[in-house]
Amino acid sequence: MWKKLCILLPLLAPLSIEAADGKLIATPGVSQIEGAAGGGLVPWAQLAGYASRDEIAVNAFASRGSVDDYSLDVFGAQLNLYDRLELSIAEQEFKVDALNLNIRQRVLGSKLRLYGDIVYSRWPQLSVGLQYKQLDDALVANLLGAEDDSGTDYYIAASKLHLGAIGGLNWLWNVTGRYTEANQIGLLGFGADGEGYEWMLEASTAVLFGRHLAVGVEYRQKPDNLGPKEQDWKSAFVAWMPNKYVNLTAGYIDLGEIAGSDDQDGLYFSIMGTF
Repeated sequence: MWKKLCILLPLLAPLSIEAADGKLIATPGVSQIEGAAGGGLVPWAQLAGYASRDEIAVNAFASRGSVDDYSLDVFGAQLNLYDRLELSIAEQEFKVDALNLNIRQRVLGSKLRLYGDIVYSRWPQLSVGLQYKQLDDALVANLLGAEDDSGTDYYIAASKLHLGAIGGLNWLWNVTGRYTEANQIGLLGFGADGEGYEWMLEASTAVLFGRHLAVGVEYRQKPDNLGPKEQDWKSAFVAWMPNKYVNLTAGYIDLGEIAGSDDQDGLYFSIMGTF
């Protein structure tokens, strides 16, 4: 994964001519595991990077989450066009240790800002997005009873940053509604016999300690289409942004039961570069 990120960075370098820094530090969030700007688990309403309405921003990121019996590596990139449209791509590799098996999925995303700014507008920033997901190999998904090897998630997100709200510290919250039929975010296919799209609730909140450090928690509701029970995901994270060009995130993740394996919890790490 890290080798792939090193290849990706030089390809994005020519775009840094229009690099953007038109927003407050930390306001775009970090990189979500499906490629969108937001938290580690949940897409937020804000767009990737620091682009204002006359700027372009480009990000590249790499993430790893490791729990008891599985691990997930993600690398990808995001493009913010004039603080209106976000485009993203993420390559996921899910490793099943017991079977010595890797499941790969590609996620293509887009997000459109409909209204507001998380800091300056009276009401929360509001965005809609979609994430198209395609499995490289659907063998495991088919064995478990999934209906398709590709699918699209649709979501609407609202985010707001309240300046000085908690003891003089800035407080951010986000609520996302996701319309999905993905099994374990698509890594185990999409849908099942008699089961299809449902609305799922996702939420995040964080407190910013100064301009460079954020501490928060996330929650992601999951559908339950397949026989193996799918439980909701939770995380707690710390994000450090020394400047507008680098973001480092570490966290604890609790993924519950995955494909019959109980109590899957562990650590999550991510690095993002902004151009």
